[in-house]
Amino acid sequence: MIALAADHGGFQLKEAVKAWLEEQKIPYEDFGTHSEASCDYPDMALPACRAVVEGRCEKALLFCGTGVGISMAANKVHGIRAACCSDHFSAKYTRLHNDANALCLGGRVVGPGLAVELVDVFLHTAFEGGRHQRRVDKLSAIEREGSR
Repeated sequence: MIALAADHGGFQLKEAVKAWLEEQKIPYEDFGTHSEASCDYPDMALPACRAVVEGRCEKALLFCGTGVGISMAANKVHGIRAACCSDHFSAKYTRLHNDANALCLGGRVVGPGLAVELVDVFLHTAFEGGRHQRRVDKLSAIEREGSR
């Protein structure tokens, strides 16, 4: 199950990706927004990210105008490793090397065709582990330590 969420700036791109997920028969839960009415990306990111952290969803696909704001919000959620990507290489390697569990895309930056390609590579690339696990563990340690 994939968690989806967007603010108004990412709504159209979320809908395009959602249609592709349906074509691919990839199950998802849409946490909103459900229109282009103005809303705040932190409010949209939180329930989708919680679904990932709690294990109800495997990964999250998050959308706002640039992808940056919603990635900042997502990365505040303990256990989320969100990456804002707009190219194939980054979308692939954020899974391969960083074990990212949330992909953030900008509706005003990435078109629907590219978005589908990025989502496809993100969802179908496994974490490589090995030396990269050590680095992900260090990220988790920083997260546990907080900003003391």
